[in-house]
Amino acid sequence: MPRYPGQTFWTIVFAALVPLAAGGVSLVAVPPADVAAGLEPGEEMPGGSATSRESVANRDAFSNFSHGIGFEGEARFKVGNAIFRKLWVAAPSSTQASDGLGPLYNARGCQNCHLKDGRGRPPVANWPDEIAVSMFLRLSIPPETDEQRRLLAERQVNNIPDPTYGDQLQNIAIQGLDGEGQMHIDYADVPVTLAGGDVVKLRKPTYSIVDLKFGPLHPKVMLSPRIASQMIGLGLVEAIPEADIRANADPDDADKDGISGRANEVWSQSQNRVMLGRFGWKAGEPTIRDQAASAAAGDIGLSNPIVAKPSGDCTAAETACLAAPNGNPTGTDGFELPKELLDLVVFYTENLAVPARREASSPAVLAGKALFLKTGCAACHKPSFTTGVVKEQPHLSKQLIWPYGDFLLHDMGDGLADGRPEGVADGREWRTPPLWGIGLTHIVSNHTFLLHDGRARGVEEAILWHGGEAQAARDAYVALSKEERAQLVAFVNSL
Repeated sequence: MPRYPGQTFWTIVFAALVPLAAGGVSLVAVPPADVAAGLEPGEEMPGGSATSRESVANRDAFSNFSHGIGFEGEARFKVGNAIFRKLWVAAPSSTQASDGLGPLYNARGCQNCHLKDGRGRPPVANWPDEIAVSMFLRLSIPPETDEQRRLLAERQVNNIPDPTYGDQLQNIAIQGLDGEGQMHIDYADVPVTLAGGDVVKLRKPTYSIVDLKFGPLHPKVMLSPRIASQMIGLGLVEAIPEADIRANADPDDADKDGISGRANEVWSQSQNRVMLGRFGWKAGEPTIRDQAASAAAGDIGLSNPIVAKPSGDCTAAETACLAAPNGNPTGTDGFELPKELLDLVVFYTENLAVPARREASSPAVLAGKALFLKTGCAACHKPSFTTGVVKEQPHLSKQLIWPYGDFLLHDMGDGLADGRPEGVADGREWRTPPLWGIGLTHIVSNHTFLLHDGRARGVEEAILWHGGEAQAARDAYVALSKEERAQLVAFVNSL
């Protein structure tokens, strides 16, 4: 019997399906050099023709498939969704199609971190009152050997892992083993006075690890907290021509505008070469496939054709973890997440649609857009791009999209610095993420926690944490009147 009994059925179904035309009209106009403050053609549909036409008034606003995907594409998307939602179990198990969890892990399935395909959050209470699931700590150390320095210099690795605990802290384990430890967060208030006298209290987090189970961390270990990102529009981001992203880079600030975005250069395990980083908080992953494979291995402990580690992130120091049974099967391609299933997860991820804008033409939102441009926010949060050609996915091809992000690395100042390099990115740099969908976070994810570690409790707090290259834009926001600040926030929440 095949390990995945449904695979024969789906092979037959897919072969029998008649592909439908992608439908819709591609918006291929070149974005203007200076974006106007008014509503521009196509702006209400930020994902181009692939924008979702479904309601945004419920928690499924981020879970719809790309418009124009076709009948066969819809079927593949739904199977990919099922795999994305699957809860994995420890091996050995009678449910062999679902075993291979861990032995150390952060979540039992992709959907556990990206709940409803949305944004993760920090734990409300520290362990043991709450176990962090959609947020974890990255770990690394400075290079100590010539070989480690060579690998970093050649971009074959982004970091050197902690010798005992690996690349990230896995706080959960299968039965009979202990999780590696637990993240602990302490917050301190940082008051900021705005024009007019209003005071906003920011939360400044400090991170540590408690209840370590495998001995001490390396004395020079660097910690970096990460919440799970929202999933919409990733296929469109991957479709942006590399040259168009690089064209916005200005590493030496040659134009003297104070903005010096840089491209991250990272190793693609799927392509076996250095590529432009596009995904992750520091642009540490070059493709959706690399991102999905790394998350499957690191977060859930699933071996796959890209990251072939049956014991996940277990290190040589964690002997009990390495000795635990794994779910690598016989008679298939030998992975807990085989290529067939990884392909479906990748397709699903590529086709999570961007929702349509809300109230994009309202006077308050248009006034906010003018202020967004005036204060300099658009210098990093680039409004629009046109995608290239995506093989076998015409609905993602040649689309004028409005992500409001440049996907480059920017120095964000001391306040947001984690002190941990990743690839080319240094300890003060972060990728400018897209803003599309940000105003629906409260509906999809039941919270409004923003930034890489969820410290900001809404758009205004996120703006006030900006420093470094964004300091001038942040200060311009502070100087606005209360009404103007509300208009700018309304515009961001309309995206």
